[in-house]
Amino acid sequence: MVPGQAANRLMDRQLDNAIISEIIEMAWDDETSFDQIKLAHGLSENDVIQLMRRELKPSSFRMWRKRVSGRAAKHGKLAKRVR
Repeated sequence: MVPGQAANRLMDRQLDNAIISEIIEMAWDDETSFDQIKLAHGLSENDVIQLMRRELKPSSFRMWRKRVSGRAAKHGKLAKRVR
Protein backbone atom coordinates (compact mmCIF):
# COMPACT_ATOMS: atom_id res chain seq x y z
CA MET A 1 0.00 0.00 0.00
CA VAL A 2 1.30 3.41 -0.94
CA PRO A 3 1.64 5.85 1.98
CA GLY A 4 -1.34 8.15 1.98
CA GLN A 5 -3.79 5.61 0.54
CA ALA A 6 -4.99 4.65 4.00
CA ALA A 7 -5.43 8.33 4.85
CA ASN A 8 -7.41 8.87 1.62
CA ARG A 9 -9.67 5.92 2.40
CA LEU A 10 -10.23 7.25 5.92
CA MET A 11 -11.08 10.69 4.51
CA ASP A 12 -13.54 9.14 2.00
CA ARG A 13 -15.22 7.17 4.79
CA GLN A 14 -15.50 10.29 6.96
CA LEU A 15 -16.94 12.24 4.06
CA ASP A 16 -19.44 9.48 3.45
CA ASN A 17 -20.40 9.49 7.13
CA ALA A 18 -20.71 13.28 7.05
CA ILE A 19 -22.99 13.12 4.01
CA ILE A 20 -25.06 10.34 5.57
CA SER A 21 -25.42 12.42 8.74
CA GLU A 22 -26.52 15.43 6.69
CA ILE A 23 -29.12 13.35 4.83
CA ILE A 24 -30.45 11.94 8.11
CA GLU A 25 -30.66 15.44 9.55
CA MET A 26 -32.52 16.66 6.46
CA ALA A 27 -34.89 13.68 6.61
CA TRP A 28 -35.77 14.40 10.26
CA ASP A 29 -36.30 18.12 9.56
CA ASP A 30 -39.99 18.93 9.10
CA GLU A 31 -39.21 21.81 6.75
CA THR A 32 -37.07 19.77 4.31
CA SER A 33 -38.98 17.88 1.60
CA PHE A 34 -37.85 14.72 -0.13
CA ASP A 35 -37.59 16.83 -3.29
CA GLN A 36 -35.00 19.06 -1.59
CA ILE A 37 -33.02 16.01 -0.46
CA LYS A 38 -33.08 14.73 -4.04
CA LEU A 39 -31.80 18.07 -5.37
CA ALA A 40 -29.02 18.24 -2.78
CA HIS A 41 -27.88 14.61 -2.79
CA GLY A 42 -29.56 12.84 -5.72
CA LEU A 43 -31.48 10.39 -3.52
CA SER A 44 -35.11 9.57 -4.23
CA GLU A 45 -37.67 9.20 -1.46
CA ASN A 46 -37.24 5.41 -1.59
CA ASP A 47 -33.45 5.80 -1.35
CA VAL A 48 -33.84 8.01 1.73
CA ILE A 49 -36.19 5.47 3.32
CA GLN A 50 -33.66 2.68 2.68
CA LEU A 51 -30.82 4.78 4.10
CA MET A 52 -32.85 5.63 7.20
CA ARG A 53 -33.81 1.96 7.67
CA ARG A 54 -30.14 0.97 7.45
CA GLU A 55 -28.70 3.73 9.64
CA LEU A 56 -31.29 4.17 12.40
CA LYS A 57 -32.24 1.85 15.22
CA PRO A 58 -35.46 -0.03 14.38
CA SER A 59 -37.53 1.96 16.90
CA SER A 60 -36.13 5.27 15.60
CA PHE A 61 -36.88 4.24 12.03
CA ARG A 62 -40.49 3.35 12.92
CA MET A 63 -40.92 6.68 14.73
CA TRP A 64 -39.51 8.58 11.73
CA ARG A 65 -41.70 6.70 9.23
CA LYS A 66 -44.80 7.33 11.30
CA ARG A 67 -43.87 11.00 11.52
CA VAL A 68 -43.24 11.60 7.79
CA SER A 69 -45.85 9.30 6.22
CA GLY A 70 -48.33 11.47 4.36
CA ARG A 71 -46.90 14.69 5.82
CA ALA A 72 -47.43 17.46 3.28
CA ALA A 73 -44.20 19.25 4.20
CA LYS A 74 -42.13 16.16 3.33
CA HIS A 75 -43.77 15.81 -0.08
CA GLY A 76 -43.34 18.87 -2.25
CA LYS A 77 -46.33 18.05 -4.46
CA LEU A 78 -48.64 17.64 -1.48
CA ALA A 79 -47.34 20.84 0.12
CA LYS A 80 -48.16 22.84 -3.02
CA ARG A 81 -51.73 21.51 -3.02
CA VAL A 82 -52.25 22.29 0.67
CA ARG A 83 -51.14 25.93 0.42
